[in-house]
Amino acid sequence: MHTETTIDPAASVNDVISRYPATIPVFNKFGLDTCCGGGSPVADAARRDGADLTALLAELRRVAAAT
Repeated sequence: MHTETTIDPAASVNDVISRYPATIPVFNKFGLDTCCGGGSPVADAARRDGADLTALLAELRRVAAAT
C-alpha cells in the first residue's frame, strides 16, 4: 500500500529537514539555502532562491516517502 507523504509548503525548511533528513540533497539540488534560510517556509525559500515549487515539493515528497 502506497501512502503519500505530505510536506506542507508552509513548513519551514528546517522542519522538513528535521523530520526527513534524506531531503537535504533535494534542497541542495534545487539551490535552496538550508543554512541561513532554513527558518523560511518552503514556499518562500523556493520563491527566494528561484526554484520551481511544484517540482521541489514532488521531489521532497518522493524522497520523504522512501524513508
